[in-house]
Amino acid sequence: MTAGRPPNLKTERDLLAAGKLAVAGCDEVGRGSLGGPVSVGMVVVDATTRRPPAGLRDSKLLAPAVRESLVPRIESWSCCWAIGHASAAEIDEIGILRALRLAGERAVALLPTRPDLVLLDGNYDWFTRPERSTASPAMIEPGQVRLKVKADVTCASVAAASVIAKVARDRLMVELARSYPWYGWHANKGYAAPEHRAALLEMGPCEEHRRSWHLLVAAEPTTLEGAEPDTDAGFAEALAQH
Repeated sequence: MTAGRPPNLKTERDLLAAGKLAVAGCDEVGRGSLGGPVSVGMVVVDATTRRPPAGLRDSKLLAPAVRESLVPRIESWSCCWAIGHASAAEIDEIGILRALRLAGERAVALLPTRPDLVLLDGNYDWFTRPERSTASPAMIEPGQVRLKVKADVTCASVAAASVIAKVARDRLMVELARSYPWYGWHANKGYAAPEHRAALLEMGPCEEHRRSWHLLVAAEPTTLEGAEPDTDAGFAEALAQH
């Protein structure tokens, strides 16, 4: 089930027509989580890229099984793609915004084709404004970033980036849940769900938590993604709010 008009390549094609050779749609996942990494997806398109895969939407508007089914289609549709991560320990060391930049630059470094423009969802350029980490493997200049509010809804490359980042991070959290089953990460993916908060109060944090955050008194998540559990009810709630 999806709602609204599907994302398209109009913005990307306008940028390509203006002289860009490769545009990378970019989105992050995990910023509001209490544990696990922050992850950044990059999906590159160029003038040869065809119509987006049917059913593509921002990851928050898709049920988990639909997101999973879209990943191989996104991979074959795009010129190339990559996902970068910054760990909970790195978030503690350098802060969430610098960690976002680190994860994004790691994603860029993994791309076989270097984009000459990053199309970034939102209104804050966390790709160039935070100070770089010494661990950053790649460099994006301010002129290489284009901000667009709601790009994850309107721009196909950004929606695709949100999907691959969400699926990759969810898989990581399910794997971490094998080592720390009491936090319920297989379901809540590290966000401040009731069972996660109760386990934090009883067991305390583990090494995969963001220990620099106020974990035991953290406010309820305020972002749409932060409030999205992987349940049918959560999917319906996210869809209704979007």
